[in-house]
Amino acid sequence: MTRKINDMKKPALLFLWLSIIGFSYGQQDPIITQYLFDKLPINPGYAGSVDALSVNLIDRYQWVGIKDGPNTITFTANSYLPNPHLGLGLYIYRDALGPSVETGVMGSFAYKILLPKGKLSFGVQFGFNYLNIDWSALEPNDLNDPLVNNQVKKKAVPDAGFGIYYYSKRFYAGISSTHLLQNEMVVSNDNKVNTNSFSKLLRHFYGMTGIAIPVSENIDLRPSVIVKYVQNAPVQADLNLGMLFNDIFWIGVGYRTEKCLTFMVDVNIAKNLHIGYSYDAWFNELKSYNMGSHEIRLGYDFDIFGLEKMVTPRYF
Repeated sequence: MTRKINDMKKPALLFLWLSIIGFSYGQQDPIITQYLFDKLPINPGYAGSVDALSVNLIDRYQWVGIKDGPNTITFTANSYLPNPHLGLGLYIYRDALGPSVETGVMGSFAYKILLPKGKLSFGVQFGFNYLNIDWSALEPNDLNDPLVNNQVKKKAVPDAGFGIYYYSKRFYAGISSTHLLQNEMVVSNDNKVNTNSFSKLLRHFYGMTGIAIPVSENIDLRPSVIVKYVQNAPVQADLNLGMLFNDIFWIGVGYRTEKCLTFMVDVNIAKNLHIGYSYDAWFNELKSYNMGSHEIRLGYDFDIFGLEKMVTPRYF
């Protein structure tokens, strides 16, 4: 099955899509550059770590300039509860690549152990993953290919994750794993020869840490790192360094080990309203075919319990 991009020659097209397919197969979870401000999708232990009902919406356009390149939209909501040991979270996502669209809904629950200088949170998440392929968008070489004509167009499977997250006002560290069940989704079948094609949700493993270091009365330095591992793909790490000015304006730069530089900015427009933007510049084999990746984030914190616990500024 192939898709046609009219302004590319066949050798370049073949090389490009082999690179994309290999990358997408290894790293199934969406890449989110601004994970610093919303860790719930990759660690359910993060649920309730903000003293508010924290809501975030992220829209990411990856590899701009490549037709039907990845587009990811995530929505999260997580909140502490009056019981200081408990936190809840909700994660909804839509991840599109070409004719395939993957959506999911995950609910998170976290239990926290109160320590002298911070909290140690254990989180679990459960939900489902739903894959849909628009077969009409494909242009197969063989119109009689049974794997195209005998598709299972839609498939939903249960999904689960686990995470441990420690945090204080100026430090955090966590480990987690997503897609614990490693379920398979049948995307095409040929009853004549009893052949199926599968898409499997591979377990992803994450480790992360970060710290806020006061440099002066109005400036804080925030180095951070996240490491990701999944079977059939190299270990990937994001190294980030940011600075917060006057508890309002945050700017940062990072390096992703897939030969990618990231640039981020975040502004506290009001006490509870946050707007962020990031740009990824790629220097790997795809650099000649795309104009980078853009990501926009909108966040708001609601003091739903009226306990006036909300902390300003939020370092993480």
